[in-house]
Amino acid sequence: MNHETAVSNAKEIADRILAPAARQNDKEARFSPEAIAALGPAGLLGITLPTEVGGSALGPRTLAAVIATLAQADASAAMVYLMHMCATATIAGARPGAAVSQTLADIVAGRHLTTLAFSEAGSRSHFWAPVSRAKRNAVNVHLTAKKSWVTSAGHAQSYVVSALAPEGKSPTDSTLYLVASNTLGLSVAGAWDGLGMRANASAPMILEDCEIAPEFQLTDDGAGFKAMLEVVLPLFNLGTSAVALGLCRAAVAGTAAHLNSARFEHLGQTLGESLPTLRAQLATMQIDTDGLAARVDDLIDHLERPQEATMLRVLESKAAAGDVAIAVTSAAMRVCGGAAFSKHLSIERLFRDAHAGAIMAPTGDVLREFIGKAVLGLPLF
Repeated sequence: MNHETAVSNAKEIADRILAPAARQNDKEARFSPEAIAALGPAGLLGITLPTEVGGSALGPRTLAAVIATLAQADASAAMVYLMHMCATATIAGARPGAAVSQTLADIVAGRHLTTLAFSEAGSRSHFWAPVSRAKRNAVNVHLTAKKSWVTSAGHAQSYVVSALAPEGKSPTDSTLYLVASNTLGLSVAGAWDGLGMRANASAPMILEDCEIAPEFQLTDDGAGFKAMLEVVLPLFNLGTSAVALGLCRAAVAGTAAHLNSARFEHLGQTLGESLPTLRAQLATMQIDTDGLAARVDDLIDHLERPQEATMLRVLESKAAAGDVAIAVTSAAMRVCGGAAFSKHLSIERLFRDAHAGAIMAPTGDVLREFIGKAVLGLPLF
């Protein structure tokens, strides 16, 4: 599969599966198994995996384009896909001897959805610092943890789970494990009823003395932090920026459609024809959306050809994307007025979904702390 085919497949799924169901799935906070059932056969679940395992070996440019395309129709489905791709990359980079070949084969075949289970209430937005600790007996490891914000909770076939290493001394001495959905002691701890991204099943999960065999330890003891920063964070920040871009594009398109269709009947004009102030706000939305697209492209260039400032771009992208998505969708709410407020348009859903990005770990505030330290030459951790 090449870049054009991947994006075309994503667009077909977005138009045929995601867009028609997005409103109702959002209303019911319903996870969409139909989306996963379509993404798998389309070959999109393993597009970044190497060809040696059957993947398409496509890079961040294709990943961002696919995510933005999905998000323009349904940001919740795009977020499910993003978390799957982050977990897939982690599994693909597992330490030698890890038993991941069958999982990767199932992902490529489109029959395995995976996700991340990092965040814990005790460390909140510091997702890289689990408070749970793995305990090792003579052979296996036992995990007891309360994970929060697990996208696809109860729907994924596996979870990439973090815990402090058994002998870890600091909050960053973590280890990553692959936990199958049928592992004894693993359960969803509650329903998901969020303000936005309501259809991504981002619920808490409990691991109660889950026994994990050595072959399902994905990183060496204490090496989980390195994988989080070098594998997961760049992809996640790129992906959330692409989700924000999709939301902005949907908001611009929805607002333009409203201004072209809603009319002042007594004047014989559309709102767009009659009110230059609304046209000006739409123009600002378009400018901000194109600016975000340029920022995403810049980050992709850095990920394809790493430079000294690459990590800074990784940090900046999500912080900026969250602000832009909120600004553009807020403007859409104002421009579309009562039609948006009364939920006659999809704008209100886009507005709520846009606010989710800013509070996903690492939050905008945490990212700004990192960016400020980086500019001053201070250590991030």
